[in-house]
Amino acid sequence: MELLKHKLLAMADDELILAHRNSEWIGHAPILEEDIAIANVAQDELGHAKVWLDLYCQLTEEDPDQLVFFREAADYRNAQLLELPRGDWAFTMLRQYLFDAYELVLLDALQHSTYEPLAQAVAKVRNEEIYHYRHSAAWVTRLGLGTAESHERLQTALDEMWSYTDQLFAPVADERLLASEGMLPAPADVRRAWVAQVLPHLQGANLHIPGRGQFHPPRTEHTPYLTELLADMQKVARFDPEAEW
Repeated sequence: MELLKHKLLAMADDELILAHRNSEWIGHAPILEEDIAIANVAQDELGHAKVWLDLYCQLTEEDPDQLVFFREAADYRNAQLLELPRGDWAFTMLRQYLFDAYELVLLDALQHSTYEPLAQAVAKVRNEEIYHYRHSAAWVTRLGLGTAESHERLQTALDEMWSYTDQLFAPVADERLLASEGMLPAPADVRRAWVAQVLPHLQGANLHIPGRGQFHPPRTEHTPYLTELLADMQKVARFDPEAEW
């Protein structure tokens, strides 16, 4: 279980950080319907972060609020892709799509985890993630096959973030051992399934797939953007750590 807890924390941090980035769109989305939709997606992701944190804390007896509001950036395990600034709507929807596809592939495999609490938790969140995936996939198609400007913005976003996707599949512990025990899928298998899903969709949106880069940092490395994000997210809790909520 010592190895599993690292993966659970990474899963929680991915959801938490993306939830914060998406919440920055509330009141600023291009149309009212999407303002409501992105708020709902952010709320779902925050709820899913709590699901994974609760599983993590069952193994460690740590406090979820302490983990969220009083950890430093170096102790977070989210992928750098998710901490990048929100960018424009094309950037946000493409990032959401790439992560949604990754998460759905991962959840499909985790349904069969030999760690029963994890398999049961997946059943609670997977349906919401299917909605997220359909929503972001539709926007990728809409923008990619829309106007010349929307296509250009989407291609620019893809060129910027493609290399960051490699880190989604970086092992956070000895995941080969966990895979051999049936607790987690092998990262290489998740990546293959993800590539098989996203490439046809991106190409169908008339997008050029950039060459694969050499961006393989561990999840312990972050950009300065995470420090700025956490300063905003944690400031109320840190103002008075003894406050009752």
